[in-house]
Amino acid sequence: MLQTSHIMNTYQRYSLNLVKGKGAYVWDDKGEKYLDFTSGIAVCNLGHVPEGVKKAVQEQLEQLWHCSNLFLIQSQEKLAMKLCENSCFDEVFFCNSGAEANEAAIKLARKYAFDHNKLPHIVSFKQSFHGRTMATLSATGQEKIQKGFHPLVSGFSYLNYNDYVNLNKLIDMKPCAVILELVQGEGGVIPAKQEWIEKLTSICKKEEILIIVDEVQTGMGRTGKLFAYEYYNFEPDMVTLAKGLGSGFPIGAMLAKKEVAQHFTPGTHGSTFGGNPLAATAGLETVKELVGTNVLHSAQEMSFILKSKLEQLKENFTFIKDVRGLGLMIGIEIDGDPSGIVQLALEEKLLILTAGNNTIRLLPPLTITENEIERFFEVFQHVLNQYKDTDSGIIRR
Repeated sequence: MLQTSHIMNTYQRYSLNLVKGKGAYVWDDKGEKYLDFTSGIAVCNLGHVPEGVKKAVQEQLEQLWHCSNLFLIQSQEKLAMKLCENSCFDEVFFCNSGAEANEAAIKLARKYAFDHNKLPHIVSFKQSFHGRTMATLSATGQEKIQKGFHPLVSGFSYLNYNDYVNLNKLIDMKPCAVILELVQGEGGVIPAKQEWIEKLTSICKKEEILIIVDEVQTGMGRTGKLFAYEYYNFEPDMVTLAKGLGSGFPIGAMLAKKEVAQHFTPGTHGSTFGGNPLAATAGLETVKELVGTNVLHSAQEMSFILKSKLEQLKENFTFIKDVRGLGLMIGIEIDGDPSGIVQLALEEKLLILTAGNNTIRLLPPLTITENEIERFFEVFQHVLNQYKDTDSGIIRR
């Protein structure tokens, strides 16, 4: 490994150099094998290096890597069609990341507002996360993400998530749009309440407020359905995607209904690399597998098994306060700082994540097996037993 890094210090990295991945496992440069319950933060939903995507990308590598969006890109057209056929949307804009997808949605909402003589005001929700560009961190309802980057982009307000009374403020605020996650990921893996969504959508319909659902993390099967909004029985005006869309290839997308999408015209938005032949090929094969096999059904079954076993652990470890989530996006709230548990798990060759201030986040691949879940619990229970023997957060060895 390199002894001196010239990479900017924007990540608290683990001293682990991963060099290979397959399915639910990754290997480091020393040949050590790790069970990966992070999926690259909900990116490798089909597991590491899925064969179908690998084959399609290898074939595309021999043909064409990139061309301008001024030309027709067949794989991009096919991917857009596949996404629209399996959603409530009509048109797609491709980009490279979740932040860019949310930027596109914010721009489209503002353009819609301009064309309808509305104020370009967008409401988001506290503890949300929508990205780290200036517009998306301004839309993010977390001060720690915004600290040091003022002045923020104007035109954003924040309401309390899952707060019924708070929603009434939308009527007087008269925003052109709201943007929300149906499971707040970085905020602590907090699902939206069904009744809250029903009230939100009712107000937005009556007041003609656009609904943007950020499905960067929840989308592409992470919750057991292709889109999380399918659980809540409503149709957003826009949805944003990235992470799991390309199985590791950088690609993002913003989907919209035609009456909204038509406000983007030539010259209003663009992307040099968005949906280029390589990324679109990876995305197309990923979506084909998600909708054409039993992977989503299997993910729902594995979610039930995983959550049931976690509830049993909750009975044995009093510092576990809650188990929540949708599908294979699961949060374990603990009484304390979860980073010690993550570090102990790493030492036991298990990769897990944190979310918010007190939550462990599990994001196994959608292709996870029951045997791999059993292996997870063997290691995780051992880790929790070690964590119990703590004093002021210091692990006793």
